[in-house]
Amino acid sequence: MLTSHFNQSHSLLNLPPIQKPFISGGSGNHSSSSAYSSTILRQHTSTKKSNATGARSTSAAGNIKAISIPFLTKGVAVKGVITVLPTVSSALDGVGIGAVADGVLDLLGRSFSLELVSNDLDSKGNQKTVQAYASYEALDFDLSIYTYKCDFDVPKDFGEIGAVLVENEYSKKMFFKTIVLNNGVTFTCESWVHSKKDNSEKRIFFTNKSYLPSETPKALKSLRAKDLESLRGNGTGERKSFERIYDYDVYNDLGAPDQSLTLQRPALGGQERPYPRRCRTGRKMSSKDPTTETRTLLPFYVPADEDFSEIKGANFGARTLYSALHGVLPTLNSILEDKDKGFPLFTSIDLLFNEGVNVPSPDKGILSALPRLFKTATDTANTVIKFETPETIDRDTFSWFRDEEFCRQMLAGLNPCSIRLVTEWPLTSKLDPEIYGPAESAITKEIVEEQIKGFMNLEEALAQKKLFILDYNDLLLPYVSKIRELDGSTLYGSRTLMFLTPAGTLKPLAIELTRPPSEGKPQWKHVYTPAWDATGSWLWKLAKGHVLAHDTGYHQLISHWLKTHCVTEPYIIATNRHLSQMHPIRRLLLPHFRYTMQINALARLILINAEGIVESVFFPGKYATQVSSDAYDQLWRFDHEALPADLISRGMAVEDPTAPHGVKLTIEDYPFANDGLLFFDAIKQWATSYVNHYYPQANLVESDEELQAWWNEIRTVGHGDKKDEPWWPQLKTQEDLIGIVSTIIWVSSGQHSAVNFGQYDFGGYFPNSPTVARTKMPNEDPTDEEWQLFIKRPEDVLLKCFPSQRQAIQTLLLYDVLSSHSPDEEYIGGNIEASWEAEPTIKAAFGEFRGRINELEAIIDSRNNDPNLKNRSGAGLVPYQLLKPYSESGVTGRGVPNSISI
Repeated sequence: MLTSHFNQSHSLLNLPPIQKPFISGGSGNHSSSSAYSSTILRQHTSTKKSNATGARSTSAAGNIKAISIPFLTKGVAVKGVITVLPTVSSALDGVGIGAVADGVLDLLGRSFSLELVSNDLDSKGNQKTVQAYASYEALDFDLSIYTYKCDFDVPKDFGEIGAVLVENEYSKKMFFKTIVLNNGVTFTCESWVHSKKDNSEKRIFFTNKSYLPSETPKALKSLRAKDLESLRGNGTGERKSFERIYDYDVYNDLGAPDQSLTLQRPALGGQERPYPRRCRTGRKMSSKDPTTETRTLLPFYVPADEDFSEIKGANFGARTLYSALHGVLPTLNSILEDKDKGFPLFTSIDLLFNEGVNVPSPDKGILSALPRLFKTATDTANTVIKFETPETIDRDTFSWFRDEEFCRQMLAGLNPCSIRLVTEWPLTSKLDPEIYGPAESAITKEIVEEQIKGFMNLEEALAQKKLFILDYNDLLLPYVSKIRELDGSTLYGSRTLMFLTPAGTLKPLAIELTRPPSEGKPQWKHVYTPAWDATGSWLWKLAKGHVLAHDTGYHQLISHWLKTHCVTEPYIIATNRHLSQMHPIRRLLLPHFRYTMQINALARLILINAEGIVESVFFPGKYATQVSSDAYDQLWRFDHEALPADLISRGMAVEDPTAPHGVKLTIEDYPFANDGLLFFDAIKQWATSYVNHYYPQANLVESDEELQAWWNEIRTVGHGDKKDEPWWPQLKTQEDLIGIVSTIIWVSSGQHSAVNFGQYDFGGYFPNSPTVARTKMPNEDPTDEEWQLFIKRPEDVLLKCFPSQRQAIQTLLLYDVLSSHSPDEEYIGGNIEASWEAEPTIKAAFGEFRGRINELEAIIDSRNNDPNLKNRSGAGLVPYQLLKPYSESGVTGRGVPNSISI
């Protein structure tokens, strides 16, 4: 469950002591009460927070730990302590509606009603319960946690306590961290509890002891079922902010046809445009397009337990992202009125880092959310947005210009998971030649052998696995004509062929750019090679610019958004709908799902929506999400998402039981793969220990009805457009389950980190990773004027092809936020969950997992310092450290959080 504590810098110690602890941000109404005196808001003794590397304490109010649950054999007085996190809005916003009524409840000692439930039924087969009211006790200033206390009169024959029912008497939802009884029973809640005014149903919490469905104590079975049922909803109605309903819908809310028909976008999800499902919000449909759900200006609904921006610090990714894109971009766009204006000189690009951009001073909230970007200007009416120099350019100003770096970054850069081995020759398109022209590539045997002369011939290169390709031809060719109709954009299908040299590095051989037949013109394709004459050399540089734009767009839309954020959301929905709080697999996966749905909802609001930043900046423009739908349809397979399987599917590795990770790499010095395999192995060993503890026999996996319903719904609903694919893994044995959960954990931790946290360092200087190519190649049907302009000023032609000033600055802003770690980031292997700590075997297994993760730091450092590994060590190279587990806050180019939290 969530283990968030406020960092000291965000402590409420410096806030007025009269702020109320129990107001959520659901409706914007917040309250405090004069009934609170300095005596009531007294500080009580607390312990210090953990200083473990990359970890934050998970114990409530300091040192309260989860332990095994004893039977109550004697005594009747049981005391309970409830810890509640204050919300950001209640701490900052002050008085609102509801303050007087809520203050009276505190004075009456009836803040919450708690009802303990025994694991045992009484002699008549009924539940045994005992009730008490909790009253406000104190504020821990060090930990920024409010405590409430209650006293239970428990019968001697009550038996083992297994659950607690909670009723929130306040007018707003409240975030419960823990309920701890003085007999050693702990409920780790980490959840919002709705007001009974919103929902009369009591909240159910179970102890930290995990049970398979078949092992559930009889008295808890009905509660287990009822709790799950409460999360599913009935598929109707608009969702409210206090609700915790998980349901599915298609991506039908990216367009805004009611605002303008130019903002109409097709729904993603279904036979025509396959796509993973999102969380259902239930908003009304558009009056202009009945297939489109209406949008709001505020963040979209996510189930209450997924919306943690109210309880995380002010630098939490979602709040920062919203501030940057919703608050700053309009200001930038008003200054950069000419959206097509490019950079006149390369030195003009450098000014973004050396001098910055003057903008009118935004409000203080935005300034505090983006302290890295905003600098004080000499003119008090303005503020300077000044970007930090990306590390790639800081180390080597001309790295973006070099062929070897162009290839190296395919193994150790922003998108290291698209390169694949060439296994067939000639290179041939699978598209219909009647529509797209001749299928065979123009990269011929003669062209290849001219480039590898002195090494070997083509047949030898293929046999020895020396040829590699970045192939975006078939994915992009259907969009070439459509995108060329958009202002300020062009497109080709592209293939980039490379050769593995004896030094273990890649040498580019050829780039093929293709335009399909259109407007009466036949197919146009051209092959560019590294050249030794001026004209050929500049054409090669321009061709590389087009390929980099394709790779950057593919990275953002597919490697990043689709294959981590988007495909994970159905796992989260199914987990909450079918795996009980007390299910061990839910407790294994939950740390890897935190904040993802909120970030995804924010992406739908301001990133991937019609005319959002992705459409404005990246080359597919209005077709961006349709391209990702095609990629999902053609390329995504769950059984290829585990790293070893991914490498094998791309020909970048072969199975080898004698190799350290069970695979042998085709390119031995492949930094992403080398570090990633260490990470994946650590995850799989941890999952193996965990699964085998709870499922000692295979039949327990197949007979677990919650688990089977979970996996069935992921396949048939969450990823329902692929439900009939034969490659879905079965779920019958421990090994099946280990493979499934290892894949999910890897995608949401290591895979996401590898494609996310390097965005600023590798993409911040946009010539290294342009998001769009705005002009066609000079030799594609040129006029005399166009060709002469290229001959006289080729640098001008390259700058016009690169993104505009507005696009470049928007990208810098986006990358800066997406590449940043929150001050309270939760890194993999850092925190131990309370339920894991409660079980000695699991606690020991997690300790081993943490040890393996910690070892990665030194291993990766050693690799980066090895001069024989030329793809990660050398003059001016940025070391590959995206899979180093831990990081300080900010943009660091390293650190692997548990989950997709930005």
